[in-house]
Amino acid sequence: MASKLLRAVILGPPGSGKGTVCQRIAENFGLQHLSSGHFLRENIKANTGFPRTLVQAKALDKICDLDLVITLNIPFETLKDRLSRRWIHPPSGRVYNLDFNPPHVHGIDDITGEPLVQQEDDKPEAVAARLRQYKDVAKPVIELYKSRGVLHQFSGTETNKIWPYVYTLFSNKIAPIQSKEAY
Repeated sequence: MASKLLRAVILGPPGSGKGTVCQRIAENFGLQHLSSGHFLRENIKANTGFPRTLVQAKALDKICDLDLVITLNIPFETLKDRLSRRWIHPPSGRVYNLDFNPPHVHGIDDITGEPLVQQEDDKPEAVAARLRQYKDVAKPVIELYKSRGVLHQFSGTETNKIWPYVYTLFSNKIAPIQSKEAY
């Protein structure tokens, strides 16, 4: 059986729902999800930070041609609220939000019972700076992909309302293995 290959990048500011959208894409289309946020945090810990810049986008061009690029446009206030209410289970990468995906017991991972942490850059005082930085760095990257005709932009305040449009876009590129109705 031939393997499926679809090269896609999901762009969006911190807290925009990239991880949720990628997880759904992986589950519905049988694709592998590689999180740049995870890789970025690991590189920062090792003092080998890998910025998400135009230089990075051009370096990616030398490795492969992208089939599509999605950017998630979420209002600043929504992002600020999401990030300041986000807690993670570091060993697994599971993400919780105290408003719409809270753990069963506050501060405790549902599966392992281990403590959850709030990343330093998700604390309210750091969020505004992160969002400004993303906007400055992402603009030329978004313009590059827009000029190539591979950019698809989705706007909204809820991932569940954006998801059906993302699902339809992917369905036009690759056959789903699971129905979006699960969401």
